[in-house]
Amino acid sequence: MSANPQWDISRALAVARLFHLVCGVRDACVIPFLTLYLRQLGLAAPWVGILMGTKHLIAAFWAPFCAFLAKSYQKRRVLLIGSLLGSVGASLLMVLVPPLDKDLMYRSCNGSHGATAAALPPGVALSVNITSAREPAFSYPAGAPSPAARRSTGMVEASGLSKAPGEGVPEPVSHLPGYSVGSAEGARTTSPVLHPVTPGVKGTPWEGTFKVVSTALALLAGGTELGTPANLSAAKGYDRTLDLSLKALRWTFILSLGSMVLWELLTAPLEQVADDSLYEYLDFVDATDRYRSLWIWRLLGMSAGVCGISALVEQLDCYSMTNGPRGVVHFYSYSVVSLLASLVSVAFPVPTCRRREPRYKTIKALSLIEGNPRLILLALTVFLVGAATSAVQNFLFWHMEDHGSSELIMGFSVALGLLGEILLHPFKTVLLRKLSRMGTVGLGLGCLSGQLLYYSYLWSWWSVLPAQFLSAISNGALWWAVKASVEDLATPGTERPLSFMFRGPLYWGGSSMGSFVGGFVVTRFSLAALYQACCVILLLWLALFLSVWLRLPQEQKINYSKLLALEASDTSDSEQGTERDWLVKALREEHSDWKG
Repeated sequence: MSANPQWDISRALAVARLFHLVCGVRDACVIPFLTLYLRQLGLAAPWVGILMGTKHLIAAFWAPFCAFLAKSYQKRRVLLIGSLLGSVGASLLMVLVPPLDKDLMYRSCNGSHGATAAALPPGVALSVNITSAREPAFSYPAGAPSPAARRSTGMVEASGLSKAPGEGVPEPVSHLPGYSVGSAEGARTTSPVLHPVTPGVKGTPWEGTFKVVSTALALLAGGTELGTPANLSAAKGYDRTLDLSLKALRWTFILSLGSMVLWELLTAPLEQVADDSLYEYLDFVDATDRYRSLWIWRLLGMSAGVCGISALVEQLDCYSMTNGPRGVVHFYSYSVVSLLASLVSVAFPVPTCRRREPRYKTIKALSLIEGNPRLILLALTVFLVGAATSAVQNFLFWHMEDHGSSELIMGFSVALGLLGEILLHPFKTVLLRKLSRMGTVGLGLGCLSGQLLYYSYLWSWWSVLPAQFLSAISNGALWWAVKASVEDLATPGTERPLSFMFRGPLYWGGSSMGSFVGGFVVTRFSLAALYQACCVILLLWLALFLSVWLRLPQEQKINYSKLLALEASDTSDSEQGTERDWLVKALREEHSDWKG
């Protein structure tokens, strides 16, 4: 069969490496910076958590279903090309989502590279933009201070910082993006109009993000008494402003949700369908051993892509598009690389012969997990790892941005973790043999909890970099141990379905839950509290995991290599020792009688 030109293994592996490399670059253009772009749109942590949780939930269950349909109807190449081309249009829909704060589109080049202001609570996704000369985005009602008075007394913009003349330290506040609130003459020490109420949200979630302080409205309106007509008209004006901003928030969230759902529906099946196709192609010629090293090419592509796109965004910052935040460059780059990947997918190896295999392997893998306590422990571990990892992936760049990090530093931090995993791979066998699989899982959980604790105490823009080297163990070594344990505990024929079960529904299901919960935890408490809570949960689970695993009965399996070694050693025994074996002696006598 290998002589058939259809099975050109060298060409198939070359195309597969190129495909994984390009897809790695493609994913790195957007995925690490997606939550940062949602923050630039003006969405707060709860809404970002809902969006990312929905995305992970679709990836958990939609990808296996599409892979099953593509295999059943022999439409894998159609799905590969359609997924790549469809993701181009779906990703560009995210560019059309209007941001809440229009002022973000007109930031000056000097302002974007200037000094960073005090860190805001992550529950309020607003960027710093302090000015003393810009006119407000809307006309003030009757009785409001004049523009000259506002310029003389300071402004509170969508940056979330208030600074009056003569004050050296900005006062952190929070209000609706896109509008300016002036302080009235004679009332400079009063509180701003809108205050965050995230520590105890009541009522509907749309109205729970901000509240209107009636006394501040009256003072900002310029009146000396709370019940004057000027104050009442000002309060009505601010109420209308609040209603308009809530409507804008609804539209931004709904459009973001719709675009992201469509985008994930088109993108999610790509990786699993490509892996299944390549594995079956190599399995026809017994070359699956060369399949295991292809993941390195994806990591190399992601490392190069995340650094390249970060440098590109930094260079184009002064020439950002005027119809959206500067994060739109990520989506344009993603679309271009997706078109390149679609050209490579035309030559991607897809088996044309259909091999008969038993169906319902996924159901068999589920039943196998239910009946094996070790697999149950590993499944819960993967679920919790997914939940904790989502906390890092969703809000770590927010934390770095609050400490003054640029996107170039963010991209470099991601590349450090990926390169560390590649450099650790040659020691994979030694690590699993010295520490055992259970010990490697425990080491990975410990490193992940240490990373989370370290992230909660960041103090500078560069302080995140040292902890990224631990990603080689908390992500790479942990998954190596989980995969080896799953393959060892699986029955023949269920290794791949069981591995996909851990990598797909279990991991992405945990990421979905972590995203849903994490956004509200960040809003209710803080980002540092989220990281510390995840650290404590992982440490508690690590203690429980080790104590339960050690108490489980050891399964005795037949080691065929040892049996063959024993058989070879038996043949080399001395004649005296062999004669003492009555079975061998009887067989020899029977053989001699038959020969005579």
